[in-house]
Amino acid sequence: MKTYALLAALALSLTAVQAQNTFGGRVELDRTVHDFGDIQTSQGPVSCTYTVRNISKAPVTILNVISSCGCTDVQWTKESIPAGGKGTISATFKNEDGPFPFDKTLTAYFSDVKQPVVLHLRGIAHEKELPVGELYPIHFGALGMRSAELKAGNVLQGQQKSGEVKIANVGKAPVRIGFKDVDKGLSLSVSPETIPAGGTATLTYTITTDRTHWGKSWYYATPTVDGKPYRAVEVVQTEKRPERGVEALVADPNPEIGAGKERIGVWTIIKEDFSALTKEQRAAGPNPMFASSTFSFGAVKAGTKVEAVFDASNIGKGELVIYKVDSDSRRITVTQVPKIKAGGKGTLKATLDTKGMASGEALFILSLTTNSPLRPIVNLYITGFIK
Repeated sequence: MKTYALLAALALSLTAVQAQNTFGGRVELDRTVHDFGDIQTSQGPVSCTYTVRNISKAPVTILNVISSCGCTDVQWTKESIPAGGKGTISATFKNEDGPFPFDKTLTAYFSDVKQPVVLHLRGIAHEKELPVGELYPIHFGALGMRSAELKAGNVLQGQQKSGEVKIANVGKAPVRIGFKDVDKGLSLSVSPETIPAGGTATLTYTITTDRTHWGKSWYYATPTVDGKPYRAVEVVQTEKRPERGVEALVADPNPEIGAGKERIGVWTIIKEDFSALTKEQRAAGPNPMFASSTFSFGAVKAGTKVEAVFDASNIGKGELVIYKVDSDSRRITVTQVPKIKAGGKGTLKATLDTKGMASGEALFILSLTTNSPLRPIVNLYITGFIK
């Protein structure tokens, strides 16, 4: 069935782990994402280099770097990097697949670092050069952005996550970009702060975690142009590109951002950091087990309120705590979240309001952020048919 193909895709997309800038107390990268911005298919291959610094007191070796597809070639420093020394990982995107947004990954393995590091190469390939106002279709006055929503990926508690995106001046005179009303835990900077007419700049964001935020967490800020805030206006784009794979699965839009709103939003998925635990400590933690990961409500008329029930057991040795339950649909309200002692049982309940839903197959996902080293993220699904 189509539902179960989507389940697999959603699970992969929601549990994929993106790296931080510092790893295992051994290595530090200058960035984990390189944004090529807008390129033309006619310009051929494009390249970038990530700098690796050894922040430990012993040599570090880049053991291997694996590209996600044959469209990206990669080379790296083969010699051991001494304490305090630097190495590089260089990648070339062949740019021969046609016009579309791309996000390619490199998985890097380092000596004495338990988890691999995932690097991203992003950009948008076009068949022809487009006006800057169309390349950056969300306009806050003269500030142009690709989207008012910035996706920071996953981050562990106690760490920071940084990323960067291109922005543009879609006006006819130089402008200075700043931010006000920035949420705690979020910092933003623009380089250069003053952007010439028709020019671009790099917006860098950094999220600093704290234990009041778990799971999918939003951070907001209001951009200013020469000190003044503007409401977003969306420009109609003439260039159409097909959506691909999981990227075509659209969640409810965030009502805090978008056309007519003054703010931008940065979101990340915050998980517990278990990296320092020993094998024995991991085994001594909680371990959630659900009787079924899917609740099917069958066929109902639009307007019906459905209560989804998920029975759980804790087969581990420590108390299970569910820090947060996320859903990308505002139709879902979680009404009961259990704490389950070792060897105990509990029930998670959620209510789905189907009022106004179109007829057809329905699929919703709940993402649980837990204190289990074995299952830090648990995905549950609500499925059925609207008559």
